[in-house]
Amino acid sequence: MALTINFDLQEQDLDYYRQMMQKTQDAVRDLDRTEVLTAARKLATEVRDEVPEFVASRLLQLEQLVNMVEDSDWDLTEEEKLDVLSALAYFAKAEDLIDDRLPVLGFLDDAIMIELVARELADDLKAYEEFCVYRHNEIERRGEQAHTTKADWLEAKRKELHAWMRRRRSEKRSGSGSAGFRSFFSFRG
Repeated sequence: MALTINFDLQEQDLDYYRQMMQKTQDAVRDLDRTEVLTAARKLATEVRDEVPEFVASRLLQLEQLVNMVEDSDWDLTEEEKLDVLSALAYFAKAEDLIDDRLPVLGFLDDAIMIELVARELADDLKAYEEFCVYRHNEIERRGEQAHTTKADWLEAKRKELHAWMRRRRSEKRSGSGSAGFRSFFSFRG
């Protein structure tokens, strides 16, 4: 029998975690990028099967952040990498708010921190996820030798957007029953 416990963190609660994140970032400022990424990946992979689902799902997000920084095809700028590394710094420190050895609840503070980081970087994570799907589809379509970069993905997104705009324009012209805005003010002669 499972037990469900729900709780809400208010803004003042989240501020406490944000302050903890800032203190940690200051404390680990001297760590190099490899140490930060290794610590985050270690947390994300080593305990995933030993924690409740609400923590495991956040560990997947943590792993995605590490992948995003390490993926040369995604080609983050140095500033973007520093933003993500700064967010991952919490996971490179030795002590936690809640001792990880405490069954079930030991990773609660980590899950909260991951959630805060994921919310802060939600747009970046979504774009990276779309890129990964695009890259996977290109490999399926063109084979393992297909090398797909962020620039390729952005170009495909641009083409997709232009096709969508042309299709919408065409649908509006044919579906309205009138000549349409463009025809009424036509400069085509």
